[in-house]
Amino acid sequence: MKHPIRALTFDLDDTLWPFAPIGERIEQALHAWFCEHSPRTAERFPITEMRALRERVFAEFPEHAHDLGLLRRLTIERALRESGDDPALASAAYAIFFQERNRVEFYPDALPALQRISARWPIAALTNGNADLAVIGIASLFQFQLGAREYGAPKPDAGLFHEACRRLGFAPGEVMHVGDHPHMDMAGAAHAGLQTCWIDRGDHAWPDGLPRPDLQVSTLTELADWLESTQYSGSLE
Repeated sequence: MKHPIRALTFDLDDTLWPFAPIGERIEQALHAWFCEHSPRTAERFPITEMRALRERVFAEFPEHAHDLGLLRRLTIERALRESGDDPALASAAYAIFFQERNRVEFYPDALPALQRISARWPIAALTNGNADLAVIGIASLFQFQLGAREYGAPKPDAGLFHEACRRLGFAPGEVMHVGDHPHMDMAGAAHAGLQTCWIDRGDHAWPDGLPRPDLQVSTLTELADWLESTQYSGSLE
């Protein structure tokens, strides 16, 4: 490592918890809500059709790629409108989405490791998604949460990483970013000058030709062990 690690930033989805089960629950819960409160929308847009509509809306509004919550709300409004239902129902439907979005099941290693790491280093959450750490209940472990929506651009934009470093009060080279995505997390952080830790939970193969991360782990427990051992030994090799 080039410099001692003074702080860390963490991706959220597929780093602290798997996103796939959340996505499935969101689809099921929204469809159940539409069946009860907007049956025409439920009939016109069953889960597979709603998924296709969401993809179309996302493609239609690339300028909002950093704000997934807005895109989700636009999708709900479009579904209601095209079904002949009242778009004003979107607020109640979005509340169902938000509730399910923040029902997470942590990887077994995540919380114990975060508690160990945050006890010795300041940590921040850096995400393209719309999870709310206060609602989830772990905001107290983090100095802050910085999302693509608040910043105005998603990872791998270097500015998002630089803003996180600025708020942490350390130079990029003194901050390590931890995440699962080779391009969004690792390449983005490396380009911004941060040190990188790839957590390989088996979701992504490392792309050919992409420079390797500074550190690779399969659990956050390994990261906590590594951080503590380098602190005790005084070595970052």
